[in-house]
Amino acid sequence: MASVKLGTKADAFQRHGQAWFCTTGLPSDIVVEVGEMSFHLHKFPLLSRSGFMERLIAEASEQGEEGYVINLPDIPGGAKTFELVAKFCYGVKLELTSSNVVYLRCSAEHLEMKEDYGEGNLIVQTEAFLNQVVLQSWKDSLKALQTCDDVLRYAEELNITKRCFESLATKACTDPALSGWLATGGSVLWNGISTGARPNNSSSDWWYDDVCTLSLPLFKRLISVMETRGIRQEIIAGSLTCYAKKYLPGLNRRQGAIESSNRLAPVALGAPPSEDDQKLFLEEIDRLLPMQKGLVPTKFLFGLLRTAMILRVNPACISSLEKRIGMQLDQATLEDLLMPNFSYSMETLYNVDCVQRILDHFLAMDQISGGTSPGAIDDSQFIGSPSLTPVTMVAKLIDGYLAEVAPDVNLKFPKFQALAAAVPDYARPLDDGLYRAIDIYLKSHPWLVESEREQLCRLIDCQKFSLEACTHAAQNERLPLRIVVQVLFFEQLQLRTSIAGCFLVSDHLDGSRQLRSGPAGSNEGGLATTVRENQVLKVGMDNMRMRVFELEKECSNMKQEIEKLGRTEGSSTWGSVSKKFGFKLKSQMCSAQAESVSNQSNGNGKVEKLKDRHGKHKNNSSHND
Repeated sequence: MASVKLGTKADAFQRHGQAWFCTTGLPSDIVVEVGEMSFHLHKFPLLSRSGFMERLIAEASEQGEEGYVINLPDIPGGAKTFELVAKFCYGVKLELTSSNVVYLRCSAEHLEMKEDYGEGNLIVQTEAFLNQVVLQSWKDSLKALQTCDDVLRYAEELNITKRCFESLATKACTDPALSGWLATGGSVLWNGISTGARPNNSSSDWWYDDVCTLSLPLFKRLISVMETRGIRQEIIAGSLTCYAKKYLPGLNRRQGAIESSNRLAPVALGAPPSEDDQKLFLEEIDRLLPMQKGLVPTKFLFGLLRTAMILRVNPACISSLEKRIGMQLDQATLEDLLMPNFSYSMETLYNVDCVQRILDHFLAMDQISGGTSPGAIDDSQFIGSPSLTPVTMVAKLIDGYLAEVAPDVNLKFPKFQALAAAVPDYARPLDDGLYRAIDIYLKSHPWLVESEREQLCRLIDCQKFSLEACTHAAQNERLPLRIVVQVLFFEQLQLRTSIAGCFLVSDHLDGSRQLRSGPAGSNEGGLATTVRENQVLKVGMDNMRMRVFELEKECSNMKQEIEKLGRTEGSSTWGSVSKKFGFKLKSQMCSAQAESVSNQSNGNGKVEKLKDRHGKHKNNSSHND
């Protein structure tokens, strides 16, 4: 720490309990009381340096009192600072440091220790030390600013805080690798005294931990000054994030141990801050954070939101945090979304309402910013693509969240349905995730009536099922009959389309082989490769033919079963059945080769299950009648 010694005499002060005595050999003729401390001093050294003390001593002398007592209740810095001032008046060596110079400068101003009362008086000495030493060093400027909290009124009047802010802001905005105050190792000298070492880290966030030692009012003002200096918003956001983690318990629960550094140690907080203090602090941090996407980590925003709900802060603050998260929901993880429900009712395990609001904010922002629209998406953008659009990433995230909260028996049907339906259809390239979530919900809520099951399953588009999802859904007894029929129908349609495509590929390969074969014959290696490709293709086509054969048998038997179950006449045709079950056909691509596969009787196990389920349904209906 930078320091300089004033005066030449040896220390002549001795303390006895709550009193200080000057051992000059002369009896004390004045007692100065500062708080609980008494200073037994002499009039002449004091009045020769201080205009304020001169007036007080003159007033007491006019009253003819000897050995009178002067009370100084308002002296900046209290008894400890007056002790240094008294020693200075007696010519005792005084060490100025960044920790005491602000107190001494304010006390000197209060006591009117100007040049009129002696050359090189305390005002001049402290001003010179501030300007030439303290304000030239990051570390000393910060330490001096910390001490301004105790004498803020005086420090403001003397522009000490303003000068410290300007010094710190200038140094924080300057490239540490190029700034002169760092290039010399921070060793700016004043009368041969070093000002302290420079920070070790030269990245843009090297000062984050240091400014965390400031009180919130001073920190806010420093950030404001930095913004006027043009410092980047991401740097401001980073400093606010670091500051919040220092003073909000709970944000650091998942953080590892902080690495040791040579920077200023944080101010000891002692007891944890009260809930009211934390509420005010969190609301202030929310007001200071820039409202811009990507500047603040999403995980940190979720931590603030979780803490805000626990502390029950202002609803406007919670709404602001939800909007911030909604702006960058595509950067969140499933773990972030799983926020416990802190309400008194404890209706559900997780706060589904909050996630619903965050999703609504995201979708609103996506529309405002001209985000992905239904016409701008096609399946080729997603399937096999290494990067997904934000709305698709959010859809996948919400489907995963739905699967996590679905087992909660207290999760009401309207909330689950509303959250599942909030994601636009075009955002899901596949509906496997949504199907999985709905299946878990149906399994955990067996008391749902048939109409509610139907409403949930209407959210699923069977045409966007993978082969695994189709296979599972076709055997899922929890699904309504309409969904199972649709799954089987579209599975058959996909296979028929695939076979048609395979025939086209086969024809293309045959044509390519003929083109490659010249009049003099073809290369033996190329012919062998072509033969192997055709063999593999034929095996795949045979397998698909068998699958189509099985599905057509199922469909044939299902036609018969559905015709028997039809309650009204004239509904036995397959066209009317498709209308009844709500098939949404995009296209029907059936080649002549695929249609050559014949239909036969005898259904497989899937149809038998459907028959059993319809039989049970029929029996139940007859009993109810």
